Amino acid sequence: MDLKLAQLRMLALDVDGVLSDGKLYLGNSGEEIKTFNIQDGLGIKLLQHSGVMVAIITGRSSDIVARRSAELGINHVIQGRADKLAALTELAGKLTLSLAEIAYMGDDLPDLAAIKACGCGMTVADGHESVRVAADWVSSRCGGEGAVREACEVIIRAQGNWDAVTEVYQ
Repeated sequence: MDLKLAQLRMLALDVDGVLSDGKLYLGNSGEEIKTFNIQDGLGIKLLQHSGVMVAIITGRSSDIVARRSAELGINHVIQGRADKLAALTELAGKLTLSLAEIAYMGDDLPDLAAIKACGCGMTVADGHESVRVAADWVSSRCGGEGAVREACEVIIRAQGNWDAVTEVYQ
């Protein structure tokens, strides 16, 4: 497992159920509200600081996701793509990465093919059973509750970069 994590150059994330708790709050005026965990955001920034790129691949399209991605400096955001593996493969080609150099973190059946195809398949504690079985790594936390932070830290530590990226906080 550490070997898989050591060669990663990108972490690709689903949104609903991974970066958020998977709940959609819809207002009477049509507005959509999602919640994001601030610890996940810092984990993403630490991972980027360690030299690992972060991407978002989501089946839904949302201004909220575009805004949160911009706040976190995530440059590779693919929205409205039901076929996550096709989107991941296209992104890998564009960035001249092999799928073996990418971890993908998802939580449900639409993520399954990408989880199986990438170098390290990751999921959240409350991910669908089929996804948990197929994943190389399962967080101890649920989606939207720090699972992405946990994944980021596992990658950073496996690559030997924890002290370097956290020295500013010590």
